[in-house]
Amino acid sequence: MAGKVFFSVSMSLDGFVSPESMEGVIAPEERGDDPDKQRWMAQWMELQSWIFPQRFFRENLKLGEGGEEGLDNDIARATFERTGASVMGKRMFDLGERAWPEEAPFHTPVFVVTHEKRDPWERPGGTTFHFVNEGIETALDRAREAAGARDVRIAGGGTTILEYVNAGLVDEFSITLAPVLFGSGIRLFEGVDAARVALEPVRVQPSPRVTHLTYAVRER
Repeated sequence: MAGKVFFSVSMSLDGFVSPESMEGVIAPEERGDDPDKQRWMAQWMELQSWIFPQRFFRENLKLGEGGEEGLDNDIARATFERTGASVMGKRMFDLGERAWPEEAPFHTPVFVVTHEKRDPWERPGGTTFHFVNEGIETALDRAREAAGARDVRIAGGGTTILEYVNAGLVDEFSITLAPVLFGSGIRLFEGVDAARVALEPVRVQPSPRVTHLTYAVRER
């Protein structure tokens, strides 16, 4: 039996998943003193700050021993363990290629939706990036085959996630609602086909840091 197609993102309280466009954002060691890039990174770090102390996150990125345990840690681990393959857009890959450690944090096949022709890129630890030129449905088909009975995660970015939602290809999603305000930025559901997409609440899980919201996606 095939698994689900899902996504899982952090979101600010005013509805943003990223501060402004990610265009031009580069790896920390390349960032220098550019105030715009420093401000972008500071906002992004605040949005994601719930996950950095978690034991599983630290273990997965080999940041050292220790870390917090509890609901947030359990959710981070469960999200990783359910994922048999991931799909992402080219922009997210371009950013990650410069920012991820040599042992990329996926440890599964990753299918990159792109127009670029490129051979698979194998990384230590079980991550291999495959570059798909035939569109989002072909990328998903390949990811499903690779995932087997496990789930396929649409990793991002926001534009790619929205394409899958509007195409009716997402079964479920989780939003980690963080107590931060951006005021402007990238809204995940900007341009959603609301006439087609209906949501069914699955669960609400509050922690001391954030609130985890999970919804099933239904065709309206």
